[in-house]
Amino acid sequence: MPAPPTLKVVEIFSSLQGEGLRQGEPTIFVRLSGCNLRCSFCDTKRAWLAGQEMRIEEIMAIILSRQRRLPCSWVCLTGGEPLLQEVKPLTLAIRKANFRLQVETNGTIKPSFVADWWTVSPKPPHYFLQPEFKKLAREVKLVVSRDLSLNIILKLRRVLPAGTPLILQPQSGLKWSIKKALSLIRQCQKKEAANVRLLLPLHRLLKIP
Repeated sequence: MPAPPTLKVVEIFSSLQGEGLRQGEPTIFVRLSGCNLRCSFCDTKRAWLAGQEMRIEEIMAIILSRQRRLPCSWVCLTGGEPLLQEVKPLTLAIRKANFRLQVETNGTIKPSFVADWWTVSPKPPHYFLQPEFKKLAREVKLVVSRDLSLNIILKLRRVLPAGTPLILQPQSGLKWSIKKALSLIRQCQKKEAANVRLLLPLHRLLKIP
């Protein structure tokens, strides 16, 4: 009899969603191991390799336990890059338990399951995203790193639907990145690039997970 499928999990925790348009909403996070990009500015480098193998039933048991302690309706799969693993069985279990599902992805891997909210965050140097995400993304988030330029923002704005918000997020709350983000958002205004926004990561301001 084959062993039940497992996922390599770094951590499962409850907090407020600190980033994007869902900012401030109570959420249970499942951080999965592994990343195919490994950006130099990543603030969760421990997720590249760390973690322990867990069965879907074990993951769901922890999610439900967290939900009893802090009632919420959202579960967010994050990483690392969660789509590197076979997460579809977990997503089915999460939605069967009447949670809404958010997935945070860099957009380089084709989606193979349904989520209620896709947060897509293309990364340098190519800022590539799979064509499917141009329609699926509820928001596209850009970390304001040294690599990000006005041309990259405008190129993404052209290929994404006008209704999809393009969010500029300063890198790890660094002063130079905040200053650059303000400059970029002003340049976007001058170029009449619609639906480009600047959001600060709430969890860093509140000093919560």
